[in-house]
Amino acid sequence: MLEISELRKRFGGGPGASEGKVALDGISFAVRPGEMFGFVGANGAGKTTTMRIVMGVLQADSGSVSWEDRPLAYDDRRRFGYMPEERGLYQKMRVGEQIEYFGRLHGLGQQAAKKATDDLLERLGLTERRGDAVQTLSLGNQQRVQLAVALVHDPEVLVLDEPFSGLDPIAVDALATALQERCRSGVPVIFSSHQLELVERLCDSVGIVAAGRMVATGTVADLRAAESNTLRVVVRDPAPGWADGLPGAVTATDGKHVLLADGERDDQEILRRAMKAGHVEHFGVERPTLTEIFKEAVT
Repeated sequence: MLEISELRKRFGGGPGASEGKVALDGISFAVRPGEMFGFVGANGAGKTTTMRIVMGVLQADSGSVSWEDRPLAYDDRRRFGYMPEERGLYQKMRVGEQIEYFGRLHGLGQQAAKKATDDLLERLGLTERRGDAVQTLSLGNQQRVQLAVALVHDPEVLVLDEPFSGLDPIAVDALATALQERCRSGVPVIFSSHQLELVERLCDSVGIVAAGRMVATGTVADLRAAESNTLRVVVRDPAPGWADGLPGAVTATDGKHVLLADGERDDQEILRRAMKAGHVEHFGVERPTLTEIFKEAVT
């Protein structure tokens, strides 16, 4: 398990300095084996700084990063896969040569690097692009190459900063499938994204960060359940006055009555009254989307 605990970072001053910009103010979360963790927040919220500290690119003023219940070390990070916010590809190098090169940098032998490259090119739909220079590729295909570079050495953890940025739906699906395969093999995956619908679809857990602080964290289901307890009931052609005395408010449109009830209530009594009044088309608790939770958390 990867654990991030009480990370603090200030730019423009040393540890404990009062001046400068606070980038991180006690960020904490954990990512378990086989879990996909979505890290969301506005620009400048602290996502990239956190990832850079995890990967050793930056040093925290205080706090810790642990892997398998011990402090994260240089040798551990060599076994991680990292996709930085600023893409790090050699534009004039051919696709296949580039992926193999990074595999060798991570310690793979020549044959192992070639085999891993062949597998990734096929899985990411890049086989026909093997001999092309990176600079001739579309943005989506360059993103696929960048992901291949992060995956080539079969990493134990994946840390990806905005991997889906600017991609078309086909490229998004290709990258998402590759990440899901890694998760199923037990690899913890962290990725940041502004595409909240995608995060909600892919991630087991989510962390919402604002101004360097984690303002909400948990599974998507738990966050949605915690944010709302509104019962929504839709009844077609009900008898007049069917909801009299029930909590909540009723609106009527095109022969349908919609009851929205918050707070304390007897759901079974509401259901009984609704079924007696007419045809019940919907009965259930409304859950907010991750986008709605995000907006509420950061304002």
